Amino acid sequence: MTAMTPDIAPSLVARINPVAKLIAALVVSITLLLSVDIVSASVALVLTLALVGFAGLTARSFWIRTAPVWFAAPFAAITTILYGEDSGEQLLGFGIATISEGSLLLGVAIMLRVLAIGIPGVVLMATTDPTELADGLSQVLKLPARFVLGALAGMRMIGLFIDDWRAMGQARRARGVADTGAIRRFAAQAFALLVLAIRRGSKLATAMEAKGFGAETERTWARESTFRGPETMLVVVGVLIAGAAVISAVVAGTWSFVIG
Repeated sequence: MTAMTPDIAPSLVARINPVAKLIAALVVSITLLLSVDIVSASVALVLTLALVGFAGLTARSFWIRTAPVWFAAPFAAITTILYGEDSGEQLLGFGIATISEGSLLLGVAIMLRVLAIGIPGVVLMATTDPTELADGLSQVLKLPARFVLGALAGMRMIGLFIDDWRAMGQARRARGVADTGAIRRFAAQAFALLVLAIRRGSKLATAMEAKGFGAETERTWARESTFRGPETMLVVVGVLIAGAAVISAVVAGTWSFVIG
């Protein structure tokens, strides 16, 4: 069973094989990338938000984890509205930036699409243990064990970056070298973190090779990864959400392939 953090309660979604979560998220995402329209994105967003409660996330955790998506979506919309291709009646114009009916609708569609793609991915991955994901990728999808184990090691090390960043900042303040400009301080500390990450990665790669993780022989796994009824049900839910979004857009007459 996946180890839950305090802000994630045990739930059916948390117990589902991560491969099924990945497939469901990809089905919805790829479908939404085929057309840029308000109807399909709105339907997908409403349906996915209606299912968020089954993930076991608390309200506070949901907003904190999805904050980058909520922050990025309006900026994507504003950029499209100001500098996107104009069509229809021009509403405003200042300098090289213009706002037309077409660019406004396109910006709203882009914002909804970012939310509809980003939020389900964040929520599903928040309930996923990296080790279980690696087990599923190797045993269910049959990906090369060497690639999967390397990716797992990298994911495990990402969490250390925050602690490293905080420790370096405290060390620099203790030595009195953190009083320079914010940009210069950030650049110096980021370079130090990059050097530390490269050194740690090199040591980890050497240790993994010494322990036989790079061997070409077929590996065995401590935990079995299965794909059964609940996993199939989640994939079906993803297909139904994608299908409902497409059908709604086609009926409304807004669906149009991006390619072609």
